[in-house]
Amino acid sequence: MASTPAGNPTTRVHVVSDVHGNARDLARAGEGADALICLGDLVLFLDYADHSRGIFPDLFGVANADRIVELRTARRFTEAREFGARLWAGVEGDRAALIEKAVRKQYAELFAAFPTPTYATYGNVDMPPLWQEYVGPGTTVLDGERVEIGGRVFGFVGGGLRTPMRTPYEIGDEEYAAKIEAVGEVDVLCTHIPPEVPELVYDTVARRFERGSRALLDAIRRTRPRYALFGHVHQPLVRRMRIGATECVNVGHFASTGKPWALQW
Repeated sequence: MASTPAGNPTTRVHVVSDVHGNARDLARAGEGADALICLGDLVLFLDYADHSRGIFPDLFGVANADRIVELRTARRFTEAREFGARLWAGVEGDRAALIEKAVRKQYAELFAAFPTPTYATYGNVDMPPLWQEYVGPGTTVLDGERVEIGGRVFGFVGGGLRTPMRTPYEIGDEEYAAKIEAVGEVDVLCTHIPPEVPELVYDTVARRFERGSRALLDAIRRTRPRYALFGHVHQPLVRRMRIGATECVNVGHFASTGKPWALQW
């Protein structure tokens, strides 16, 4: 527990999301805090700001990364999938095995960087089956679950909703809504994706609306948590806004800033 100048005990929590391979800053993200919260997307498949970084350019080169980003940004998802399929057809070895090997390499470094204690949930580009192999004793993984930190109740819901991008951890709306329902009333609601509000789901750089959750929005209005924290949208129109009694905060994009968002009480 930290202390104020007057000597009153306080709790300070640092929150990050969309780490996307930034292990160096992740190792420092918990400094000065009683706990670190990570809202997922540890893996870096492709950096839309720097097309030379990630699993995709490592396998296929920067020029091909440039092309697939161009297609996806233009929402030409069918062409992007066909282009990707042609690239994979020229690769020796099993596609799933190659991706898993690259992801494992990133997870080994990233999970080792987590401070103690860390509370984490999955992002849509994460691979949940692999997490238990790398999570250390100081890290608690939660999905559709609650935990108390410093006298406040935090609820966690990981993953994303299904999209044409077909990222690894996308689930159906009903399954996602069930996890929101399982969390119930909390002081701080922590999710990877935002509530379905236009200002919170539109990415100004990718120039598209990402998928937010209507069930999450309904839960915020109904249960009125103090905070709703999320990431997923890297460059939103609005990073912070109130929905009724709830302060909604986009705590990403950690990969580019390297700075956690701090919550203290």
